[in-house]
Amino acid sequence: MSDGKKPEPQEFTGLRSIFWPIHSYELKKFLPMAFMMMGILFNYSVMRGLKDSLVVTDMGAETIPTLKLWFVLPAAVLFMLAYSKLSNVFSKNGVFYIVVSFFLAYFALFAVVLYPCKDALTPDLLSGVSEGITKTFLTPIQGWVYSSFYIMAELWGSAMISLMFWRFANDVTSIKQSKRFYAMFGFVANGALIVSGSVLETVEDIRVITGIAVAICVFIIAVYYWLNNYVLTDPRFYNPDEIKKPKKKVKLSLGESLKYIATSKYLGYIALLVICYGISINLVEVMWKDQVSMLYPNKGDFKAFMGGLQIWTGSATIFFMLVGANILRRCSWFTSAMITPLMVFSTGLVFFGCIIFKGDMGPVVASCSSLTVLEVIAYAGLAQNVLAKGVKYSLFDSTKEMSYIPLDDELKSKGKAAVDVIGGRAGKSGGAAINFFLLAVVAKNIIPPMGSTKLAEIAPIVAVIFAVFMFVWFFAVYGLNKEFLKITSNKDSKGESKAA
Repeated sequence: MSDGKKPEPQEFTGLRSIFWPIHSYELKKFLPMAFMMMGILFNYSVMRGLKDSLVVTDMGAETIPTLKLWFVLPAAVLFMLAYSKLSNVFSKNGVFYIVVSFFLAYFALFAVVLYPCKDALTPDLLSGVSEGITKTFLTPIQGWVYSSFYIMAELWGSAMISLMFWRFANDVTSIKQSKRFYAMFGFVANGALIVSGSVLETVEDIRVITGIAVAICVFIIAVYYWLNNYVLTDPRFYNPDEIKKPKKKVKLSLGESLKYIATSKYLGYIALLVICYGISINLVEVMWKDQVSMLYPNKGDFKAFMGGLQIWTGSATIFFMLVGANILRRCSWFTSAMITPLMVFSTGLVFFGCIIFKGDMGPVVASCSSLTVLEVIAYAGLAQNVLAKGVKYSLFDSTKEMSYIPLDDELKSKGKAAVDVIGGRAGKSGGAAINFFLLAVVAKNIIPPMGSTKLAEIAPIVAVIFAVFMFVWFFAVYGLNKEFLKITSNKDSKGESKAA
């Protein structure tokens, strides 16, 4: 029986509804926001490739776990404390300008002073220091110029993408408009990965690349100013009454988060997903960058290789977004959620197998191609990184967020806050802590043979740890799917009872 209401007509039909659901009059708002996100992603991609080329070729890939665990993590905590203080004193616009100007000032200082004068600014702290934990800590301190750049590049991603851009977008975009805008932001902005990869491949002078990052910061500030003063003043583009103000975000301490997750099997499974992804990716990436540094010890060659990574990652992300959207529509949650760990596990095993059995691969590789064994290992790691990131952005993030939908409002808000605290911290720092322990304790007295490194010598141990966390990930997906079906079936049965 009809309820007398006419169905709302679709705003767009056919291919337009899929590939470009934006009204012509909305371009004045959509394009600047998309270009602003593209600028942020461009700097993120360029800095990510550049920081690795500086640190790995100068201090070795073994330094990355130390940097992430003992320097990046405390810096992120300090940044969030400073951000909270600034938010209490300045307006949202003022905080945005201050944060971007902070990064702009550092990148300009690096290009003009720090990088050109690196040798004069580098103290000699390692003379007479033997291998061990002391040297592990002193290495990034001695190379503080490159270490500071690594830290700032890491902060840029979390501060500008997650915090600055999306908070601004949520404040000026209605729920109805966000359903059309947000996906298109990703499609347009991910082209920045391809552009940044080309820059890393073709531009040799690091000061020029950093100068481009400074110019992008100026561009971001200019676009933000223009949007606020000449676009959002028009009620067609921004009507505060149409913006559903989000509830105050639930913030839980570390202890409260642990307690909350411990009492909910459902949330525990979600936290395991996030932790296992972070740790597994970190274990593979550090080992892979170590192998790439052996193949390309020169900073320029390493940087160009990382540029190729950005190009392939950008292309794969756009492709997997299209494929992933269809998988989510056509397949079950379990199937969609299992694709990411299966992809990470299979490509990771191939990569670790290449390192562990590289001594036996020589004749096989020589008979099949003109590549060297080290090149095969580097390209295997490249493929692993590209494919893992592609399915992560398209399927892992989507299925993880979908798993919160059946929960009630309180469990959804507090549960997500708890998973963000536990899963985020453990995932990002867990892999770094494992690598740090293995290098500082297990590999302490290992003297690698010619053509190898300490990381390569402990690859079998890392591979076993990687496999353990992957099986935990599979278990978490299976367990979460059972809980997911249980909750949804209970809600469906209650709904049928009410209808009867």
